[in-house]
Amino acid sequence: MNPSDPIWKAIQDRLGYSDTEMDEFMRNPRNAELLAKNQEFGNKTIVVEVVDSHGCWQGHKLGTRFCFDTGGALIASASPKRMCIYALTACTPMIFGATELLYAGVDPNTMRFNRGGCFDVGLKCGGWGHIVLEVKVEDRT
Repeated sequence: MNPSDPIWKAIQDRLGYSDTEMDEFMRNPRNAELLAKNQEFGNKTIVVEVVDSHGCWQGHKLGTRFCFDTGGALIASASPKRMCIYALTACTPMIFGATELLYAGVDPNTMRFNRGGCFDVGLKCGGWGHIVLEVKVEDRT
Protein backbone atom coordinates (compact mmCIF):
# COMPACT_ATOMS: atom_id res chain seq x y z
CA MET A 1 0.00 0.00 0.00
CA ASN A 2 1.35 3.42 -0.86
CA PRO A 3 0.41 7.01 0.02
CA SER A 4 -1.35 7.53 -3.34
CA ASP A 5 -3.77 4.69 -2.58
CA PRO A 6 -7.20 6.11 -1.59
CA ILE A 7 -7.47 3.53 1.18
CA TRP A 8 -4.28 4.99 2.71
CA LYS A 9 -5.96 8.41 3.07
CA ALA A 10 -9.16 6.88 4.47
CA ILE A 11 -7.18 4.98 7.11
CA GLN A 12 -5.16 8.07 7.94
CA ASP A 13 -8.33 10.14 8.37
CA ARG A 14 -9.99 7.50 10.53
CA LEU A 15 -6.97 7.20 12.85
CA GLY A 16 -6.28 10.94 12.87
CA TYR A 17 -2.61 10.38 12.00
CA SER A 18 -0.26 13.00 10.56
CA ASP A 19 1.66 12.06 7.40
CA THR A 20 4.69 11.21 9.55
CA GLU A 21 2.62 9.00 11.88
CA MET A 22 0.95 7.28 8.93
CA ASP A 23 4.34 6.55 7.39
CA GLU A 24 5.48 5.04 10.70
CA PHE A 25 2.27 3.02 10.95
CA MET A 26 2.68 1.60 7.45
CA ARG A 27 6.36 0.73 7.97
CA ASN A 28 5.23 -1.93 10.44
CA PRO A 29 4.64 -4.96 8.16
CA ARG A 30 2.02 -6.39 10.51
CA ASN A 31 -0.15 -3.29 10.09
CA ALA A 32 -0.05 -3.49 6.31
CA GLU A 33 -0.85 -7.22 6.43
CA LEU A 34 -3.76 -6.71 8.82
CA LEU A 35 -5.23 -3.93 6.73
CA ALA A 36 -5.03 -6.07 3.60
CA LYS A 37 -6.77 -8.96 5.35
CA ASN A 38 -9.32 -6.69 7.02
CA GLN A 39 -11.07 -6.16 3.69
CA GLU A 40 -11.16 -9.93 3.19
CA PHE A 41 -12.88 -10.44 6.56
CA GLY A 42 -15.42 -7.62 6.27
CA ASN A 43 -18.16 -10.20 5.71
CA LYS A 44 -17.47 -12.04 8.97
CA THR A 45 -19.28 -11.66 12.28
CA ILE A 46 -17.82 -12.71 15.61
CA VAL A 47 -20.71 -14.09 17.64
CA VAL A 48 -20.51 -14.61 21.39
CA GLU A 49 -23.56 -16.62 22.40
CA VAL A 50 -24.97 -17.48 25.81
CA VAL A 51 -24.85 -21.28 26.13
CA ASP A 52 -25.83 -21.46 29.80
CA SER A 53 -27.59 -18.97 32.06
CA HIS A 54 -29.06 -18.97 35.52
CA GLY A 55 -30.05 -15.91 37.54
CA CYS A 56 -28.66 -13.31 35.14
CA TRP A 57 -29.80 -9.88 36.34
CA GLN A 58 -29.69 -8.43 32.81
CA GLY A 59 -31.85 -11.25 31.49
CA HIS A 60 -29.29 -12.84 29.18
CA LYS A 61 -30.76 -16.24 28.40
CA LEU A 62 -29.69 -19.30 26.44
CA GLY A 63 -29.26 -18.20 22.83
CA THR A 64 -28.67 -14.49 23.52
CA ARG A 65 -26.09 -13.34 20.95
CA PHE A 66 -23.58 -10.49 21.13
CA CYS A 67 -22.32 -9.70 17.63
CA PHE A 68 -19.07 -7.94 16.70
CA ASP A 69 -17.23 -7.12 13.53
CA THR A 70 -13.67 -8.37 13.04
CA GLY A 71 -12.35 -5.04 14.32
CA GLY A 72 -13.99 -5.73 17.68
CA ALA A 73 -16.84 -3.23 17.30
CA LEU A 74 -20.26 -4.19 18.60
CA ILE A 75 -22.91 -4.62 15.92
CA ALA A 76 -25.68 -2.99 17.93
CA SER A 77 -28.49 -3.89 15.54
CA ALA A 78 -27.71 -7.60 16.00
CA SER A 79 -27.18 -7.50 19.77
CA PRO A 80 -29.47 -7.02 22.80
CA LYS A 81 -30.53 -3.49 23.75
CA ARG A 82 -29.38 -4.10 27.34
CA MET A 83 -25.97 -5.65 27.74
CA CYS A 84 -24.20 -6.55 30.93
CA ILE A 85 -20.73 -5.02 31.21
CA TYR A 86 -19.52 -8.18 32.94
CA ALA A 87 -20.61 -10.30 29.98
CA LEU A 88 -18.89 -7.87 27.63
CA THR A 89 -15.72 -8.05 29.70
CA ALA A 90 -15.76 -11.83 29.27
CA CYS A 91 -16.15 -11.36 25.50
CA THR A 92 -12.87 -9.44 25.13
CA PRO A 93 -10.37 -12.34 25.28
CA MET A 94 -12.63 -14.55 23.17
CA ILE A 95 -12.95 -11.90 20.46
CA PHE A 96 -9.20 -11.28 20.57
CA GLY A 97 -8.49 -15.02 20.20
CA ALA A 98 -10.95 -15.46 17.32
CA THR A 99 -9.57 -12.43 15.51
CA GLU A 100 -5.97 -13.52 15.99
CA LEU A 101 -6.73 -16.95 14.54
CA LEU A 102 -8.66 -15.43 11.63
CA TYR A 103 -5.79 -13.14 10.70
CA ALA A 104 -3.29 -15.99 11.10
CA GLY A 105 -5.21 -18.03 8.54
CA VAL A 106 -6.59 -20.53 11.05
CA ASP A 107 -10.31 -21.29 11.24
CA PRO A 108 -11.33 -19.58 14.50
CA ASN A 109 -14.15 -22.08 14.91
CA THR A 110 -11.51 -24.72 15.71
CA MET A 111 -10.48 -22.81 18.86
CA ARG A 112 -10.20 -25.31 21.70
CA PHE A 113 -10.97 -22.99 24.61
CA ASN A 114 -13.90 -21.10 23.11
CA ARG A 115 -15.92 -20.54 26.27
CA GLY A 116 -15.88 -18.03 29.09
CA GLY A 117 -18.33 -16.47 31.46
CA CYS A 118 -19.24 -13.47 33.51
CA PHE A 119 -17.40 -13.21 36.80
CA ASP A 120 -20.53 -13.42 38.95
CA VAL A 121 -20.08 -16.81 40.59
CA GLY A 122 -23.80 -17.60 40.77
CA LEU A 123 -26.23 -18.18 43.63
CA LYS A 124 -24.65 -21.39 44.98
CA CYS A 125 -21.32 -19.63 45.47
CA GLY A 126 -22.66 -16.41 47.01
CA GLY A 127 -23.41 -14.42 43.87
CA TRP A 128 -26.62 -13.74 41.99
CA GLY A 129 -26.32 -15.47 38.64
CA HIS A 130 -23.90 -16.68 36.03
CA ILE A 131 -23.77 -17.02 32.26
CA VAL A 132 -21.46 -19.08 30.07
CA LEU A 133 -20.52 -17.67 26.67
CA GLU A 134 -19.20 -19.36 23.53
CA VAL A 135 -17.48 -17.63 20.61
CA LYS A 136 -17.76 -18.50 16.94
CA VAL A 137 -17.25 -16.72 13.62
CA GLU A 138 -20.01 -16.66 11.03
CA ASP A 139 -20.39 -15.28 7.53
CA ARG A 140 -22.45 -12.09 7.68
CA THR A 141 -25.74 -12.36 5.89
